[in-house]
Amino acid sequence: MKYSIGLYEKAMPNNLTIRQKLEYAKKANYDYIELSIDASEDKINRINMSKNERFDIIKDMYKTGITIDSLCVSALTKYALGDLDENISSRGIEIITGAIILARDLGARIVMIPGYDIYFGTSTNETRDKYIKNLKLIVNEAAKYGIYLGFETMENEFMNTTEKAMEYVNLVNSPYLNVYPDSGNITNAIKMYETDFAQDLKTAKGYLLALHLKETVPGKFREIPYGTGHVDFKTVIQTAWKLGVRKYVTEFWDLGKENWFDDLIFANKMMRNLLDRQGELKC
Repeated sequence: MKYSIGLYEKAMPNNLTIRQKLEYAKKANYDYIELSIDASEDKINRINMSKNERFDIIKDMYKTGITIDSLCVSALTKYALGDLDENISSRGIEIITGAIILARDLGARIVMIPGYDIYFGTSTNETRDKYIKNLKLIVNEAAKYGIYLGFETMENEFMNTTEKAMEYVNLVNSPYLNVYPDSGNITNAIKMYETDFAQDLKTAKGYLLALHLKETVPGKFREIPYGTGHVDFKTVIQTAWKLGVRKYVTEFWDLGKENWFDDLIFANKMMRNLLDRQGELKC
């Protein structure tokens, strides 16, 4: 296999155990899952798992043949690194530091961080300056453990394109800070700016860790079923492949449907069909 494709954990019902999620990902023909540390306390509390709990997950990965290759730390929306409230930003640093150590313990190499200075509030020069200061701190933590941080391109003006993410990658200038683009969010941005997806992604050549394959429609950024939005996945994957991306994650959400497992299979087949074609190209 010339690539690996992962499944976003939240595409499966929340009441499943991690072991069960690994098993379902295996049944749906995925290679790995992306673990979520969102703003809910039960997900944040994963950074406090005991050594035995972490070891149990490692054993589950070996038993199922499915690994946890990346973590998505969306808790940094609520606990933003640039928030001027020190209690909030300090909590964010605590969460991302714990997630980095958890990734190290589980063997994951990539930790995705959202591209916000502040989410619940107004972005200002002060929030940006604080964000940069704290960003440098967490990049040093990641470097200490050999974990790669990747900016996810988001839905607001602060970092909704790869080009904008690269401004901060270049500013920090560390091999442990790169870009983990979201195809759906970028598509919404380029439609608004009347620019080009391929040209935007090329601005991060040499800094692309992986790619989120997510569907969107103008003005909406989540819970859009594949094939009902405006993301050109053929162009997305062709461009990413030529730039050296070999890790992809289908990002979608469980919406409480009885046949949710069918959605896993559909997403996997859809994206593997496009990815398998790239393996024949000379890049």
